[in-house]
Amino acid sequence: MKKFLHLTFCAVFLGLFLISCDDDDYQTVESVEKIKIDSVKIAKDTMDVFSIQHIKTYSTYPSQCEGFYGYDYVYDTKFDRTVTAYKYRSSGPCGQSTYTAAGQINFSPQQIGSYTFRFWNGGNNWITKTIVVK
Repeated sequence: MKKFLHLTFCAVFLGLFLISCDDDDYQTVESVEKIKIDSVKIAKDTMDVFSIQHIKTYSTYPSQCEGFYGYDYVYDTKFDRTVTAYKYRSSGPCGQSTYTAAGQINFSPQQIGSYTFRFWNGGNNWITKTIVVK
């Protein structure tokens, strides 16, 4: 019983210690919205089926309070993909200097064919890239 109480006390003390550690730089995500993709880098326009290729997209963010959030990656047809990037905006003080950041898609095709990617570039504009899979 004495050992049980000692272990319980240690667990509670450790739990309180871990909970009391605060991160002073914590900022809340206030919103998520589309951000245009300025450019796309595809290393090879031809690749093997079941291999992996990293597709990099670059976007310009207007302040240090914004950053890459994720992609909306839509399978339009068997070989067509539409990609839209999203940014987050966080609370807290931030500089107004613009910066460019990269996001990455890991493309691993499961079928042979010609894949067409459309990356949203603002408004009704798209950057189109094609990858042939052998």
